[in-house]
Amino acid sequence: MNSVSTGRTRALPRRSPLAVLLALPLSALVPVAEATAADTILTLDAVSVTGTRERQSLAETPAAVGVVEAQALEIVRPTHPSEIVSQVPGAAVAVTNGEGHTTAIRQPFTTAPVYLFLEDGVPTRSTGFFNHNALYEVNLPQAGGIEITRGPGTSLYGSDAIGGIVNVLTRTPPTDREATVSAEFGGHGWWRVLGGGGTGYDAGGWRADLNLTHTDGWRDGTDYDRQSGTLRWDHAVGDQTVAKTVLGFSEIDQQTGANSPLIRADFEDHPTRNYKQIAFRKVSALRLSSAIEHESGNSLLSVTPYVRDNSMDLLASFSLAFDPTVYTTENRSFGLLAKWRQDFAPMRTRLIVGVDLDHSPGSRLERRLNLVTSGSGAAREYLDYSVGEIAYDYDVSFTGISPYVHAEFSPLEALRLTAGLRYDRLSYDFDNAFAPEARAVTTTTNGVASTRYYGQAKDGDTRFEHLSPKLGATWALAPETSLHLGWTHGFRAPSEGQLYRPSVASSAAAAQASAASALDLEPVKADQVEMGVRGRLGRVDYDLVAYQLVKRDDILSYRDTATNATTVVNAGRTTHRGIELAAGMPLAAAWRIDSSLSWARHVYADWVVPGTADFTDKDIETAPRFLGNTRLGWTPAAGARVQLEWVHVGSYWMDQANTTRYGGHDLFHLRTDWRLSETFRLFGSITNLGDHRYADSAQISSSTPVFSPGLPRTLVAGVEARW
Repeated sequence: MNSVSTGRTRALPRRSPLAVLLALPLSALVPVAEATAADTILTLDAVSVTGTRERQSLAETPAAVGVVEAQALEIVRPTHPSEIVSQVPGAAVAVTNGEGHTTAIRQPFTTAPVYLFLEDGVPTRSTGFFNHNALYEVNLPQAGGIEITRGPGTSLYGSDAIGGIVNVLTRTPPTDREATVSAEFGGHGWWRVLGGGGTGYDAGGWRADLNLTHTDGWRDGTDYDRQSGTLRWDHAVGDQTVAKTVLGFSEIDQQTGANSPLIRADFEDHPTRNYKQIAFRKVSALRLSSAIEHESGNSLLSVTPYVRDNSMDLLASFSLAFDPTVYTTENRSFGLLAKWRQDFAPMRTRLIVGVDLDHSPGSRLERRLNLVTSGSGAAREYLDYSVGEIAYDYDVSFTGISPYVHAEFSPLEALRLTAGLRYDRLSYDFDNAFAPEARAVTTTTNGVASTRYYGQAKDGDTRFEHLSPKLGATWALAPETSLHLGWTHGFRAPSEGQLYRPSVASSAAAAQASAASALDLEPVKADQVEMGVRGRLGRVDYDLVAYQLVKRDDILSYRDTATNATTVVNAGRTTHRGIELAAGMPLAAAWRIDSSLSWARHVYADWVVPGTADFTDKDIETAPRFLGNTRLGWTPAAGARVQLEWVHVGSYWMDQANTTRYGGHDLFHLRTDWRLSETFRLFGSITNLGDHRYADSAQISSSTPVFSPGLPRTLVAGVEARW
């Protein structure tokens, strides 16, 4: 078990996988056997579709883009996004509950709205209704690949994309008729059935995939069910026009406990306990889009209309200690992504002009809870509840109008320059069922009544306008080596919850002050400079990037570790600096090693809550310096694969004051599959091979260190049939 230190004592020095594996490029000088045809090439000839919404060589992409291929998804068969995202350097996901997650891409592990989640380039949610769990709304295990752009998004994306962009790609329809079904079973009542298939025809093809998942949960009260699916239809109209229609849905019903944190004694001796078994989350997500492209000569016209429908019922376990509520949020979206691209012969010039339109009406209905509890402080258990009075009841519509321009040209054959500019005009239309005055709500805990106050905003509009420029360059240093430089500016408008759902307060005056403060929130601004080199050195494929990202007017939550109450403010400036390395090489004819490694430091450069706290120059909490993912692959025979994976999460501070540190952890996972015939394949995995006790997250609650225990050693096995 990893050490956990309290007080300001630092964790003992530990050997980092980054230190060990930074030597990988030098190992190219060591003779090895010839590579097999199945070797993965990380950088050479790789393409991305996220940067410009079209296929583009990574060698001419002035941004750090990590690509997880379909083959990687096939062998990992992820049961949670955390099992696949860390294959991209500088990116990681941690479990919160079921398939819920926090994300760390050039940011600490956070639930903050600083990421943009896409499905085939279409945002899965509106800017106004961000969900940090967005990846559970997508059918990830049956995806055709994942692209992760680290850092602020290009001028083609706008709000949300500060930490990065995660673009989940759907599977391409087959050219011939095919069908696949797999069934797998594992520990803790886990089972999953994945089925899919499709066919092609002269002018296109279609594919459908369905995911049915259940688990009893390895901890008390953490079972969940999901049903999700994807339908894709590609069709060509003549030689110049193609259409791709994608329908995706997910239905999730889970007992959450928010990966219920435990005091240290229970974390070590009784990790299956769950203090918050009353918590639940029910999610419904539906997306429909149709990308229509007409190409004529050197020009392309693309229009993608889309609709989305999202709803969630949530008993929020993370706020039970200070603001127990249950609520329903709903939002629907109607939007259009439109662009025109023109290529010119001189200097391989490319011009892209486009506009994104999004109209998303939504609502929130929230009630406070009467609770039955036992114990106290960080070990308090929540045993039962009844629904009390309404705290919030409002409708709010988000509208975004965002034109942009993007240009590329090559003044020299080896040099590619890019520039872009985007203008976002974002607005909220708010309609409150209550008067703009603090609402007193009285509920009970163990029969004892108490009154809390909820600030209310008045009806009206809130608007934000912003310009987002970018500059970039790529230079082909050699046929197998390219350099890229980039400066990008990003921003993030406050979300619906940040603006209109302020923190609970103990007095009417404080509640209304909190509501007024929320409406004064400014967008977060981010500027990033990065430099990287991609290529091959001997037998090593590599992608090395260094960056500095500065966020201003950061929307941060100050959390009182004694009362657990939070206050949301624009609190100055944070800095994020790091180095990221992806490297891989064949070790012998049947062996290959691949690593994704990163070192980063995340600091409150200027962070003061007047009269409350000053955390300037402190490290940001839940921000490990080191992240690592190393995979050793072995192909012992045709149709057989074995993979051993080592995941490293470095130590990090558990609180904003930097008084208590979590020691980090190292996990090993073993996976294998074996093709018995053209029809049948067996597969299996052992997660957490060493059965280590570790924390998915660690924090301070009620002035006490608490830890959310991660999954113990778990076996999953299954069979797949393909026709």
